[in-house]
Amino acid sequence: MDEISIGAAATRSGVKVPTIRYYEQIGLLAAPTRSDSNRRVYSERDLRRLLFIRHARELGLEIDAIKTLLALQDNPDQSCATADQIARARLVEVEQCFVSLPALKVELQAMITSCGRGVVADC
Repeated sequence: MDEISIGAAATRSGVKVPTIRYYEQIGLLAAPTRSDSNRRVYSERDLRRLLFIRHARELGLEIDAIKTLLALQDNPDQSCATADQIARARLVEVEQCFVSLPALKVELQAMITSCGRGVVADC
């Protein structure tokens, strides 16, 4: 088994060192083994888990949803219903964003136009 340091895990996963420590604190990532010098040592499995967490965060999933998905991953004989429910809920949120984004764009453009006069009093 290849063992990697927290710095190498951060580099390879794209997750910052403090964030990795945070994920350990909240239970998304198991506490790693320690080297003889008491440094954190991660496995390839830990790295795959970090990559999954990062991807899930990029998709906009909340920590609780990620915890649920990781629990499903850890017990793969379960039904996909829960994972499906999480994905559907996130899709509804994304679709709602598409509905509200045009109005947000118009509002921001109006703000830029009105604030282009030079002083805050004119905005």
